[in-house]
Amino acid sequence: MTSKERMLRALNREKPDRLPATVHQWQDYHLARYMGGMEAGAAFAACGLDASIQYWEPGGQFWAPYRDGAVAHTPEWRETVVTVDANPEERRVRHRIETPGGTLTYETGSNPMTVWVTEPMIRRAEDIELLRRYQPVPRLDRARIRGAYDALGDAGILRGFVWGDQSGCWQHACCLAGTETMILKTADDPAWVHAFMRILLEKKLEFIDQSLRGTPFDLIETGGGAGSDTVISPRLHAEYCLPYDRELHRALHAVGLRTTYHTCGGMMHLLDHIVANETDASETLSPPGVGGNVVDPGRVRQALGGRVALIGGMDQFNVLTTGSPEAIRSEVHRLFRGFGPEGGYILSACDHFFDAPPDHLRVMAEAARECVY
Repeated sequence: MTSKERMLRALNREKPDRLPATVHQWQDYHLARYMGGMEAGAAFAACGLDASIQYWEPGGQFWAPYRDGAVAHTPEWRETVVTVDANPEERRVRHRIETPGGTLTYETGSNPMTVWVTEPMIRRAEDIELLRRYQPVPRLDRARIRGAYDALGDAGILRGFVWGDQSGCWQHACCLAGTETMILKTADDPAWVHAFMRILLEKKLEFIDQSLRGTPFDLIETGGGAGSDTVISPRLHAEYCLPYDRELHRALHAVGLRTTYHTCGGMMHLLDHIVANETDASETLSPPGVGGNVVDPGRVRQALGGRVALIGGMDQFNVLTTGSPEAIRSEVHRLFRGFGPEGGYILSACDHFFDAPPDHLRVMAEAARECVY
């Protein structure tokens, strides 16, 4: 069975020949520092893992590569960036967006591993109207997507995304306005929060219709960590995530695409919501060591198994990076017994890792090959 067949079988909640094993979005930092600068596809092959390639194109995301000067988008949404501090260990960049209705600014910081927002874009209630009226929705390059899919072949699956700083509406809003601000607004001005969610939803639905319809992606990631139950309550999730997530998933299904709902944090109090949002798969099954709350895989399987495929489970820091080979092998078998005895499970590092030794990744792959159906 090829890696693609194996992973698609699991995503269809079936039993493949053995446990699929992969990682979540191989990071450029790790590829450059530990894998000799090879591309992600080659790194999967070098470590014996089933490839899960994350496709993306820049479309105004705060974490996308930038350069000083104009990154212009449309005559009504003109963005310029200026480097405030060029120190690669703590780079700071100022963004300014000019629209016919007013100006928006935000600031980002970055290091070789990641990018973060230091000053959010949405700071006044009326700022969301500038998004609604002027922010462009990018269109993906279909030829480039087809090229990536064909180049991957049977080595694994090609993952896509929904436009925005995060795929989920709530999570995207938290990037634009700040998580604390959004949580407080649910109490102070819930109508404004819903108006914000609806603006982002409509743009994402436009993106799905224009850019994702007819594409060969095997899986589209939605959600994001700001919707985890270690960040917001199940009640807030039910009101501000669930209905918008469900609309996105229905739109993605309507254009023939599978979805995976990403909760890179707590999910144990959201299991019913994950089923209700109509996703095809749930990730990242994060244990407490990486900020989640999945202690007993059997509870997750009992709630989601047979209805939602499962992806993740491997503690990418305390086990995959710093654990012994014996500990990694033991954890792979424990996760297989907990999440995967009936199929429908892809073993994966829960989220981004940066300093995992390649030999440890090979141990994970070898242990997965021992987990046969």
